[in-house]
Amino acid sequence: MQVRHYEEVSSFRADVFDILAVNEIQNNLPIDLITGRKLDSTEGFLLATVCDNDSVVLTAIYVKPFHLLLYETGNRRNDAAVLLFARELSDIGVAPAGVMAESTLARRFANAYRPAGDYRRHMSVAGMKLDKPVVHSDAPGRCRALEAGDLFFAPYWERAFSEDCRTTVFTITENTERLKTRLKKGTHYIWEDGVPVSQAVHGRDTPNGALINGVYTPPFFRGRGYASSVVATLSNTLLEHGKGFCCLLADADNPASYGMYRKLGYSDVCKLEDIRFVTSHTHGLAL
Repeated sequence: MQVRHYEEVSSFRADVFDILAVNEIQNNLPIDLITGRKLDSTEGFLLATVCDNDSVVLTAIYVKPFHLLLYETGNRRNDAAVLLFARELSDIGVAPAGVMAESTLARRFANAYRPAGDYRRHMSVAGMKLDKPVVHSDAPGRCRALEAGDLFFAPYWERAFSEDCRTTVFTITENTERLKTRLKKGTHYIWEDGVPVSQAVHGRDTPNGALINGVYTPPFFRGRGYASSVVATLSNTLLEHGKGFCCLLADADNPASYGMYRKLGYSDVCKLEDIRFVTSHTHGLAL
């Protein structure tokens, strides 16, 4: 058994894409990192696999300053590979702030990488899937695409979403630039009831589906069905446009949002764990 490091994204993609795609909802972020973003170098990246007789048994992606992403091929437990890779990181001096992986894998890696137990569970994340249209009674109002005139409030909604969901918090300027990109792509949706009241985003595509994220309603407008209406409308739109399914990553510890998605027809397909190794200056993931 050996650790293999990659200098070229194309070589890494060739070795692991089919492996990751077997569980594309669980691996939606790693797949996006090596395909959707069209990376042409590994600068700032650690791309690695653990191989047993030339078969990949563990895939690892680390993008500074975010978390290490791990996947055991077919979700088949391989403690030897996990231990070997944990030791490899220590040997080469790579120190990720945390790990995001299938729940048991994340905990096993944390135990191997930090045997003294100096880590903490940050969040449990449910990967959820919808493959048929939502039958839903909408709240008052309508769904529309983000407009340039929304940029006076939308960057602040983005920051509030990140704070609520305990993911990476960007500056208002950074959020504005990200929103300008969504404007061009037409991937950001607003529910409007006289005034903007909720949002949802077509975040990224998987090989056969589409991921929804950025679901946010300001506190004053919560409890009125706005979030479920914008998610239902966006989900149905994506399915109508040929996506095989919609998926999302939900905070499994938040009964309000988690329960809302289940009522819309989303079902659990995997459970991930976000574990932090340090308590300051950590960066989560953009769910």
